[in-house]
Amino acid sequence: MEEPWTDQAGETGGACRLPLVLAPLADFTDAAFRLLCSGAGADKTYTEMVSAAALAHGHAATRFLLETLPGEGRVGCQIFGATAHDVAFAAREIEAVAGRFCELNLNAGCPMAKVTRSGAGAELVKSPARIHELLVAMREQTSLPVTLKTRLGPNPANTTIFEILDAAERAGAAEITVHARYTSQMHGGETHLDTLAEVVRRAHIPVVGNGSVRDRPSAEAMAETGVAGLMVGRAALARPDIFSFLKGAEGVLPPLESPQAWARRHLDNLLALHGQLAARFPGARVASRDAFAALKARTHLFRYFAGRPGAAALRARFNTVKSLADIETLLREAQI
Repeated sequence: MEEPWTDQAGETGGACRLPLVLAPLADFTDAAFRLLCSGAGADKTYTEMVSAAALAHGHAATRFLLETLPGEGRVGCQIFGATAHDVAFAAREIEAVAGRFCELNLNAGCPMAKVTRSGAGAELVKSPARIHELLVAMREQTSLPVTLKTRLGPNPANTTIFEILDAAERAGAAEITVHARYTSQMHGGETHLDTLAEVVRRAHIPVVGNGSVRDRPSAEAMAETGVAGLMVGRAALARPDIFSFLKGAEGVLPPLESPQAWARRHLDNLLALHGQLAARFPGARVASRDAFAALKARTHLFRYFAGRPGAAALRARFNTVKSLADIETLLREAQI
């Protein structure tokens, strides 16, 4: 087995040799940001979570989440749902645009109430049998590899990941991504790498590790479990270059070079995505260019300036933008 970390002389402890994956993040991993990350070294990215029920009910805005941009590289489509009917419908819909995606992934790990209250997301870790049912329903409707993203279980007193792994393998899942936390931990606290390593040991399919990969030490620690790949989530929001950093020889993540340039590149991608949405969905309620760009600026673009003197004041200005012209003015005047 190839060492997951090697330097140029072949010694351990240098550049990451494992595939690096951008996690699906609601409100963030649209085509514009995925394109930025794939250009910065991500080997695979995922869509935002796509509601299977919303697709089944014909919700137009949900279809916007299925858009990809030229040059993105490998993109997986992640759906969430609670019934076999809904995920089967979603699988058929995504099969119709299957050329955009490299896989179809079921979310069984999101702990947010708006997802779990319907019985989807992390609520599924309580019932490996339901996970099996949903994966089978998806596989019957698509030619894409079907995969799973999940957690260790509801809480440390109830570890269900080994039953989930068995259910996924019996359903024919091609891969499983394991967030090495319990639902009760939400997105914080200890990652249980010993349990993740045991999942890897028992698995007959590739296991991708997820959970607080944010720098070289955390990535190395997760790689030591034997996972087949590393998934990076929130750490990429302000640092899409984290993928190239982990693949490089430097030991310490340097400050983001030219945050204005990253913000402008992201803005260009957003405008390209908006143009594509407007052209593909002429009868739908696609936001204006100004509204589309302003929303993303307020939720995302300010992050590239984080940690620098004056960043708080700049964020306050980002929160006031209402148009593309406002954003352009702000970026011209930013002195960070």
